[in-house]
Amino acid sequence: MQAGRHDMSAISLFLCGDVMTGRGIDQVLPCPVNPVLYEPYLRDARKYVELAETVHGPISRPVAFDYIWGDALEELELAGSDSRIVNLETAITTAEEACPKEINYRMHPDNIGCITAARIDCCCLANNHVLDWGYAGLEETIATLDRAGVAHAGAGRTAGEARTPCVLDFGVRGRVLVFGLGSPTSGIPLGWAAASGKPGINMVERLSDETAHRVADDVRTYKRPGDIALVSVHWGGNWGYEIPRAQTLFAHRLIDEGVDLIHGHSSHHAKAIEVYKDHLILYGCGDFVTDYEGIGGYDEFRGDLSVMYLPALEAMSGRLLELRMTVLQSRRFRLNRASTADVDWLSHVLNRICAGFGTRLDVVEGDNLRMKNEN
Repeated sequence: MQAGRHDMSAISLFLCGDVMTGRGIDQVLPCPVNPVLYEPYLRDARKYVELAETVHGPISRPVAFDYIWGDALEELELAGSDSRIVNLETAITTAEEACPKEINYRMHPDNIGCITAARIDCCCLANNHVLDWGYAGLEETIATLDRAGVAHAGAGRTAGEARTPCVLDFGVRGRVLVFGLGSPTSGIPLGWAAASGKPGINMVERLSDETAHRVADDVRTYKRPGDIALVSVHWGGNWGYEIPRAQTLFAHRLIDEGVDLIHGHSSHHAKAIEVYKDHLILYGCGDFVTDYEGIGGYDEFRGDLSVMYLPALEAMSGRLLELRMTVLQSRRFRLNRASTADVDWLSHVLNRICAGFGTRLDVVEGDNLRMKNEN
């Protein structure tokens, strides 16, 4: 069974991890921002383009707005997902005052076409790069998304706005509410938390029962009968497969209190998947669009592999029916279909790390991965 937008009993989604359209990616798009960086080792964003070209060959510049998505666009059309949700880990701004945190991502507002080219419905903003260029950068990011008609969640001009969900309405099938959360465990400065009269992100200071209950209260404020509540959370470190117990307990508590799907991200590679009480938990979706080609280190985690997560949820209840995953590989800042060998490798790794959660993925036609909820 593959649910799509014409299946009235299900809602299907496209989810992915970090979409990082700043720095090198921005420099190959039609309207690059000032390339100055304040990193310890590189001071010019164009150097990231050169690193990628050294490994995989020249990138013709400028590229079209749809270039970076590559084969993902056709896969999205084949999937027929009702809605497309990403973690946008880049400020969209020409602001020049960088936050003193060494790594700062920004994309020129005139390059917003690279987001709309993939028909992204919602950008989650509660992450450790959205305020890289200060409050001015956040304000411009939100304004640019608003002008482009792209919804967003997890950051705002006030705490109330940051805690307000994005609402995706599917008529008689109900609505999907997207709440964005950021955890300091992913490197988000505590000072970035939104407060009364202060812009910022929807921060959960600790992954505890208390904060889970606070988030669940927010969900109950907006959730109507038949709505599906999705919590998109930026948490944890960049590398490694271990899932901290605090994350598991936090995710379980949220589902116990009415959340239907946990969309976790921050790690640079795919992590474990769990089905808890018939509801999907993605602990780490990995990077999706990045400029990391040519950067050495941690090669054993295969950060060059990007994953499309395509869950089908029972309409009105949010119960997981099926999860399909399509694997892509980044080359020359473009997503390309992964080889059979790469799909098999990722399948082996995920089945090893998911075993403790009682979940298993099978390789199916077209080198896709599939997990069915047998409950």
